[in-house]
Amino acid sequence: MTKNEATTTPASCVDHQSSANGRRQFLRTSAQVAAGTALYATLGHHGVWAAGSDAPEKKEVKIGFIPLTDCASVVMASVLGFDQKYGVKITPTKEASWASVRDKLVNGDLDFAHVLYGMVYGLHLGVGGPQKDMAVLMTLNRNGQAITLSKKIADKGAVDGASLAKLMNAEKREYTFAHTFPTGTHAMWLYYWMAAAGIDPMKDAKIITVPPPQMVANMRVGNMDGYCVGEPWGHRAIMDGIGITAATTQDIWRDHPEKVLGATSDFATKNPNTARAVMMAIIEAGRWIDASLQNKMKMAETVAAKSYVNTSVDAINQRILGRYQNGLGKTWDDPNHMKFFADGDANFPYLSDGMWFLTQHKRWGLLKSHPDYLAVAKKINRIDLYTQAASQLKVSVPKSPLRSSKLMDGVVWDGSDPARYADAFKVKA
Repeated sequence: MTKNEATTTPASCVDHQSSANGRRQFLRTSAQVAAGTALYATLGHHGVWAAGSDAPEKKEVKIGFIPLTDCASVVMASVLGFDQKYGVKITPTKEASWASVRDKLVNGDLDFAHVLYGMVYGLHLGVGGPQKDMAVLMTLNRNGQAITLSKKIADKGAVDGASLAKLMNAEKREYTFAHTFPTGTHAMWLYYWMAAAGIDPMKDAKIITVPPPQMVANMRVGNMDGYCVGEPWGHRAIMDGIGITAATTQDIWRDHPEKVLGATSDFATKNPNTARAVMMAIIEAGRWIDASLQNKMKMAETVAAKSYVNTSVDAINQRILGRYQNGLGKTWDDPNHMKFFADGDANFPYLSDGMWFLTQHKRWGLLKSHPDYLAVAKKINRIDLYTQAASQLKVSVPKSPLRSSKLMDGVVWDGSDPARYADAFKVKA
């Protein structure tokens, strides 16, 4: 367990554009978005591989994963043999922490990884690790993470953001919350949720970093008051009677992006056929998972095994079906549970999704100045390779690489003016 780097190290300085004043910057950004949308129309039509020359450059690949439910499409691509169908052999390799995934991906011990979206962007800009040009090949899943509060503070009335803020104001002490990596998705969901309740995560709480499989054990011994992590470690806390679900991440942002298939830019550039083959296998696995109740149950049985998530099947198979309970007697069916395919929309690497994480990195001081949001996203998100893979599977792709979403506080994110969006939050570093 390590202390959150965001609270202990100087903010990294990345400055890809000058601090141009308001209107000029807005016009420039708007022009970039328009240009990006126009460019999108041609993505996937350049460098299309010739018939017979699409054999994977590397036949056997290692894909790192962390023991979480959302590693499932990577695991099932291997278990069900979808990888062999496309001429590759996927070996899923279980890692102990996101820092381990980062290091092995960067140094070449892993070819790809089931990885946090924001970690890939952070690495590309030299935040949360040494700078390395990175690639997001596809989104692996959407939704399905949760914010857990300890039963101890829930018994004092802290069961959601507003009541947590009330307790923290009434009973002054050091409150500790955990996420899984400083630039990652769980850190950003936790900070966004706390800030929406008027809690400044940088000033009002102690933030620590804990690997996902260790969350429940750390809460059990009283090391934290709350945490944000992927399933099954939210539901596991309820099963063990030590925590309650205060919010799901789909409550924060419905259909938010979560894990991605990440690689170094060098690997993706040198091995495009391998990248396409791996994506096709994983897309097909995600489609298989989402196709039926029976398939979801089979997936839960498979990934619960010791070699993957290492938990009981019942810790996985409820929330994967959208059957939720909060640990306080409330149960509900959530239509916005974890999805691995969603007719292909869950897999498309939207530029605006990647840009959103940069806005939050800027908001919380991980970036000192505004990067060129759109340019960075266009460099990292390999829409060209994804579109080629999707076309081979006859999976539709959206008309625009930008999408619009309304988050829990009513603020709309559409990627059109990321600098203004990042600067507009009242609670920020």
